[in-house]
Order: sequence, then structure tokens, then C-alpha cells
Amino acid sequence: MEFTPIEGYGVIGNLETCPLVSEEGSIDWCCFPHIESSSVFAALLDDDGGGHFSIQPAEEYTSEQSYITRTNVLRTTFETDSGTMVVTDFMPVVDGMELGHTVSAIYRKVTCVEGSVEFELEFDPRFDYDRVGTTVETTSEGVLGRGNGEQCYLWGGAPFETTEGTIEYATATETLDTDETDWFVLQYNDREPIDAADCAGLLRETIDFWQDWTHQCPDESGCAFEGPYHDYVVRSELVLRLLMNPQTHAIAAAPTTSLPEEIGGIRNWDYRYAWIRDVSYTIQALHELGHEREARNGFDWCLTMCHKDDPGEIGHPLYGLHYEPEMVEEELDHLSGYRGSQPVRVGNAAGDQEQLDTYGELMTAIYTASDYGADIYEGDWEVLKEMIEYVSGVWDRKDNGIWEVRSEPSHIVHSKVLCWAALDRGIEIAEEHGFDAPLERWRGNRETIREVVLEEGYDDDLDCFTQTFAGETVDAAALRLGSVGFLPFDDDRFQATIDAVMEHLMTDDGLVHRYEGDDGLPGEEGAFVLCSFWLVECLARSDRVEEAHEVFEGVMEYISPLGLFAEEVDPETGEHLGNFPQAFSHIGLVNAVLYLNEATDGK
Repeated sequence: MEFTPIEGYGVIGNLETCPLVSEEGSIDWCCFPHIESSSVFAALLDDDGGGHFSIQPAEEYTSEQSYITRTNVLRTTFETDSGTMVVTDFMPVVDGMELGHTVSAIYRKVTCVEGSVEFELEFDPRFDYDRVGTTVETTSEGVLGRGNGEQCYLWGGAPFETTEGTIEYATATETLDTDETDWFVLQYNDREPIDAADCAGLLRETIDFWQDWTHQCPDESGCAFEGPYHDYVVRSELVLRLLMNPQTHAIAAAPTTSLPEEIGGIRNWDYRYAWIRDVSYTIQALHELGHEREARNGFDWCLTMCHKDDPGEIGHPLYGLHYEPEMVEEELDHLSGYRGSQPVRVGNAAGDQEQLDTYGELMTAIYTASDYGADIYEGDWEVLKEMIEYVSGVWDRKDNGIWEVRSEPSHIVHSKVLCWAALDRGIEIAEEHGFDAPLERWRGNRETIREVVLEEGYDDDLDCFTQTFAGETVDAAALRLGSVGFLPFDDDRFQATIDAVMEHLMTDDGLVHRYEGDDGLPGEEGAFVLCSFWLVECLARSDRVEEAHEVFEGVMEYISPLGLFAEEVDPETGEHLGNFPQAFSHIGLVNAVLYLNEATDGK
């Protein structure tokens, strides 16, 4: 089999895990029972050895994918000379499952809508990233795959056959005529009886769940996201919901690992974990979309992290979705990697880095949520105060920063500004709630950071804020200076920084790279989608509305046919790069549309 373009995948899920389904009808990535669990199907990372579960016509076909409106229920339509077939893929999500009662099962409905179509099914599970042997055997009603103490049971109406030898898998062939349907259900570590009526009922309930949850436009006041990109906002919120753990409320950065930032390169990372800064960016987006409960859940997760860890540990910003504090990074040399991009990594060593910007993101998230009505209690304040005191003592240290560079730590401007933001939000919270705090000292520290950043972080020759103190390179993270309130948007230095980002980091069609210069790793990377949306926000909030629209429309030319974004885009080929779909990218899209509409309405 050949590798599918990253943008050629759809994603489904049950709030705990997120399989990827190719436009050829193949589930090429699936981890059970959780996003961060080991894979059962990983053809995404090894087209021969990773494992997959495919359903596709036996003859030549063309295909396209779509979602049932306002849901995460995916449809792949196959056109052949003999007829048309639709495969509907979903994982059940119904009322009550948000409380953690999820079902680890994938439902695949195969329907012939016109003519007659013969299709082929291939079921090739490879447990634990294909590190262990897998056995596949037929049963009276389906197929059972076993390995690593795990099992998957595939139920369906077609007769299955299994191979014998080193690699064991199952196949089936069936012909459907117009209006005929067959169901195939994959159950993980379970073996419940299935019938077609149950399947159809779960499909209806799952559609209802997603459509009831998604953003509802107000009847009278208008919608903050109205306009030509409204449907992309809805798709983005559905992606974000798939990445939110229903029990811990952690938000995964992406459901995949090791999709490369450069084809054939080594910049391949595991993003199936929760970063504090992702939650900070998400809370505002969820609030504006009307998801107050989910925004509050994100706030609760932030407070939980504060209570669980000492202040010094918060600067190591990476957590498992179930509160695991250590993500040991290892390389899976037996997997060939997406299009030969090695190594394939599981775990993430960025959790060992110090990233001082995390404190500012955390305090901004808590301040934003409290501004929306979330409660901060005395016990919460004690741990927050301790954290702010910690920031007061370490803000002048070198760190690895938001981009998690693997070169030596530096005095990164963005990190210093976010330390300023941590103090600023702490002061605001203390004043608004009447909490005890050394406000005069904090104000003094806040002003000191500001003065140092303005002195050391701005280069008169480049006429912009740089990546590091006394540095000579431009960094798109400097766009955050306006968003966090360090400088007003109309400040000449900030406007010059916007211009520098556009001159040095932006392509002609609005794609923005993260930074210039060496980051300690060989190779290149694509343009970073979130940075483009940061630029849109800054232009919109600077009353440069026409430019904001131009950048936004340029970036949106690269969105996938299903309305999904990876972490990056290759400006030369338009291919998506990096893990997919990426929370950062979709958070940025939601907020960019919000600020664009606000600026446009204000004109």
C-alpha cells in the first residue's frame, strides 16, 4: 500500500481515542483504549508493518470523504463503474459517555446506494506498535485478534478468511446491491453480541450527541463566527472536543505521533499528551463558542496541575492525559516512519525541559476563566501565590521556550514576557478577589521584567522584538506580546514587529514560519499554521483588517477537504506536515475568525 497524504485522512473518536481513516477507507491509525495508548493499527507510520483495517471496492474507484453535518461521523463515498458505495465510520458517543463511560468500539456501516459493488475487507491488527506477535483467528461470528495481553474482536455479516504464517490477518469479500447494507463492528477487549438494529440505533444517538453539543447560533444577537468560515469553526470545535479527555479534562495536542515536520527528516514528535499552554488557548475559544462547561473543565485541569506539582515542576509543561508526570521518550526503530521519516518516537523528552512561558499561560488561563465566572478559592490562591513567587525568582533564567528547542537554553523574549504575564494576572486576581499577596513587590518585579524586555529584547537595526535577548533573529512568538497585553496593539514597536514577521517569516500566501536561525536540530520544517492565525489576530486587532483577511484567506486555501489542519504546511507543495489534526491549529482558527469578525463589524 502507498502512504496517504496527511490531509487525506479523517478523524473519528469516542472522547478517549481518535482513529484516523484514509480516503481509501483504511483505518491506518488507532490506539486503544486511549489516545496515548499503544497502537493496534499503525500503517500511518509503516505501510507494511503497522497494521490497518480497510474496506474498499474490489474494482477501480474514486473516493471522497465528508462528515455528517455538525458531527464526527465520517462518510467515505466510493464511485466505481458498477455502482456507488458509502462507508460510514464512527465510534459511539451518547449521553453519559462524557462522564467517562466510553465504549471502545469502531462501527463501520457499508451501504450500496446505487448499482452493485463488490468490496474487500482486510483486518490486520498489530498490537503494541507491532512490537509483539499478533494472532488472528476466525470465530463463529467474526474474527479475534490477540497480542500483548490485548484483544480485538471483529463482528460482521461477511464470511471471513484468515492467513497463516508469520503475519496473520483476516479478509472478506462481499457484494452489495442498491440499498443493501452490512455492518462491521470492531470491539477492543470486549465481545458483546451485536445486531444491525443496535448499530443503527447507536449511529442515530451518536449523531444526536454531536449535533446537540456543537455551537448553537443565537437567534437574535447574531453569531460571533458568522460568515463564510462558520462551518470551519464548527469543525474545529468538534476536533477540540475529540481531544478533551472526559475524565481528567486534559486536552491532547494531537491524536498522533511522529508525523514529520519534514518528509524524510527527524523532526518527528509524539503529541498525544497535554500541554498547559494548549489549555490556556482553548479556554477562550470554548467560552466564545458557548461551551461554558468545557471551558470550566479546562480551568479545573489547570488548578489540578497547580495543586499536584511544586511550582518548579509546572515549568515542565507536559503531562499525560491521565496525570502521568513523566513521558519517557523512546524510538521505535522497527517502524519505517511516515514516508520513510525516522525515527518514530513515543513519549516526549520536552517534559524534561524548563519552559518558563508555561507560568504565564497557566495564570492567563486561570484569570480568563475567572473573568468568565469560574471560582478561585483561598486554597487555590495559596498554590497560585506560591507559583507567582517562584516566577519572581526565576524569570531571569534561560529556558527552552514555547518552541521547545533542543539547542542550549537561552534568554527567550517570549518566555520573559509570559513571566511578566504571570505576575500581571496574579496581581489582577489578588486585587479583584481581595486575596493576600505582596502586591508592591510583585508590581516592582513586573516592572523590572518589562524594562529588561524593552531594553534587551528589541533590536533597533531589525526594528522588532527578537527571539532572544541581544538576538538577531525574528520569532513569530513575539506576536503574543500584544495578545497578552504586554504592549498595546498600536504601539510602534509592536507594529514594527508585525511587519518584521511578515517580511522575514511569511510566504506570499500568508503561511508563517515559527522563527529564523538554528534550533539544535538538522533539517527544515514547514510553516506553522498557528503562527499564521496569530498574525491574523494581530492584524485584525491593529485595525489592519484588509491585511488580516488576506492572510486568513491565504492560509485557508491549505485546509484539508474535511476542514482539518495539521501542525504545519509545506509552502512549496501545500502538503500538511506534523501531527494531525492539531489542537493548536484549530484553536488558532477559532480565535482568528472571532477577531476578524469583531474587527470587520467595527469598520
